[in-house]
Amino acid sequence: MNGYEYSNGYGHDPYVNGDPLDLSDDGPRVTIRTLAHNTIDFSIRNTSLALANSLRRAILAEIPTIAIDLVTITTNTSVLADEFIAHRLGLVPLSAKDVDKLQYSRDCDNCTDYCENCSVVLTLDVENRTSDEHIHVFAKHLFLSSQSGYRPHNTLHNSATTDDLPEMGTPICSDEDRNGPLICKLRKGQALKIKAVAKKGIAIEHAKWAPTAAVGFEYDPWNKLRHTQYWYEVDAKEEWPAPEKNGQMEAPPQEGEPFDYNAEPRAFYYNLESIGTMPPDAIFHNGIKVLQQKLASVMTVLKETSDPTQPNEFDNAARGGQSPDMNGMGTAYGGQSAYGGRSAYGGPVGGENGGMTPGYGGQSAYGQGGMTPGAMPYGSRGY
Repeated sequence: MNGYEYSNGYGHDPYVNGDPLDLSDDGPRVTIRTLAHNTIDFSIRNTSLALANSLRRAILAEIPTIAIDLVTITTNTSVLADEFIAHRLGLVPLSAKDVDKLQYSRDCDNCTDYCENCSVVLTLDVENRTSDEHIHVFAKHLFLSSQSGYRPHNTLHNSATTDDLPEMGTPICSDEDRNGPLICKLRKGQALKIKAVAKKGIAIEHAKWAPTAAVGFEYDPWNKLRHTQYWYEVDAKEEWPAPEKNGQMEAPPQEGEPFDYNAEPRAFYYNLESIGTMPPDAIFHNGIKVLQQKLASVMTVLKETSDPTQPNEFDNAARGGQSPDMNGMGTAYGGQSAYGGRSAYGGPVGGENGGMTPGYGGQSAYGQGGMTPGAMPYGSRGY
């Protein structure tokens, strides 16, 4: 998306830095209709269904965040198994502030497991020593190794930005009591002590890295394009309610209006809900950024492969070269087979060690003719 119009009520875009966007008259237009602390409702116009859906998929699964990936359990006398607790810890939302400064573990040259350049370490140490009541262990009991204790924070105001987020890796406790998700319960004499390592990732690898709880996506609210077929018993208009919110953005169809077979959707409506790792409008901007990076990488590869002065891996295939060898032999399509002889696809008749097969008019694979002399194809002798 080279150009888009941003409108959020603040009069500026707080998340896009660098050169101003190239705004074109016929480019995509983004309008943010409502913005809350964890939800955003926006629409995109003057674009295609392919691009709109690509943005939705990028928002869902390709925005980098941080989540607990490695768990070392020193003590666990609760009723929950170690694997159960590790799974719960992985789903605790963590602050993604400055996550771009963190390297992926697979790309880190400073370590083989984890280090401060590619991970954040959290600890949890809770024990019920004297209380007869169950102690609830929440996400707020997870402390960063760089912090001396719990630091409560509030990200519930509607104007929250990325700068308002706590330090990267801090558990997000967005409920009213600031407890965060429940991890387990401990009765008298039980304890839980763990070390958790949070790493950078995307939701394609695992859902725990997803920045959103849901992304609603709609187009053609009046079904003018017949993109869906209404099921009804008597009258579709009576049994299917008119679209309320998104229907106000487009004119309803007129009675007897002819169907346009060439029409395509050009307006798309989104509703995004954040889990708290980053503000919802930051998720939207990061989705655009990810999509731009993916398109840029494709364009770079296309430029390299289209340059005749630069050798590339597609040259042999474009010229009809031989397929890769198998077991030191050529493949069955034009070269020697893996069994030493010529194949049935262009090899010489009567070749050694497996020439042409009988079905193609040549010798058999056993060195004799295609048919036994004087015999019928099914073994009976001729008349």
